[in-house]
Amino acid sequence: MNLEKFYNKAYDWVINFGPRFLIGLIVLFIGLRVIKWLLDRSHSGMHKKGVDPTIKPFLVSLLGVALRIVLILGVMQIMGIQLTLFTALVGAFGVAAGLALSGTLQNFASGILILLLKPFSVGDNIITQGLEGTVTSIQIFYTMIKTFDNRSVIVPNSKLSNEVIINISREGSRRLDIDLKFPNNIDIKQVKQILADAIEKSEYVLVTPEKRIGVKEIQPDGYIIGVNAWVNAHGFQDSKLIVQESILQAVKDAGIKIPGM
Repeated sequence: MNLEKFYNKAYDWVINFGPRFLIGLIVLFIGLRVIKWLLDRSHSGMHKKGVDPTIKPFLVSLLGVALRIVLILGVMQIMGIQLTLFTALVGAFGVAAGLALSGTLQNFASGILILLLKPFSVGDNIITQGLEGTVTSIQIFYTMIKTFDNRSVIVPNSKLSNEVIINISREGSRRLDIDLKFPNNIDIKQVKQILADAIEKSEYVLVTPEKRIGVKEIQPDGYIIGVNAWVNAHGFQDSKLIVQESILQAVKDAGIKIPGM
């Protein structure tokens, strides 16, 4: 008898709520496809209008979250789920969710601050959290950094807004510092001329700011020549390797022996 009542209630539910439930699922499926299409169009539209690449991923992600929330609420209405019940559940879990997501909300707020204050932008080379790399994306909750050894690092935005960030590419150029030690019997003027000629021949060294070459330190068995040359911030490591090689080769070609080498 109980089984018969169960079948009757199940039949009544299918008749009364089944179509609405099915329509809700169809709307959910179609809605997700439409949202994906809208996000793709938004991304393309922002690209055509020249929207800052730093803000573009953030706006697309935010739009996606908002559209999905609206879709879910609409599907609930279609299925006949009472929003008053939904509101009560949200209120009941609100405090717990707030505590659990406090770090996430902090990351969200930090993402807003990063976009407003712009301590760095997509494409900048930065040093943070002991890492050095290029910012590839700034999302709602985190920032993507690609290190120079090709690792993708996900850094929570709260870490970037509350701690020190060194933007090593914003100024466009970086100073390359090279120290070389020479024995006392080597003429300083000759050494400076050799180094100056090697730097001027290098296509990687910028004309301005002007280079500096001078005695950095005097020691009992020799002296250290310090070289300050400016190169492009992007590609700094490549420039450093090539310029150092050019200087070392020029010194060796001049017949000057560097102590310890």
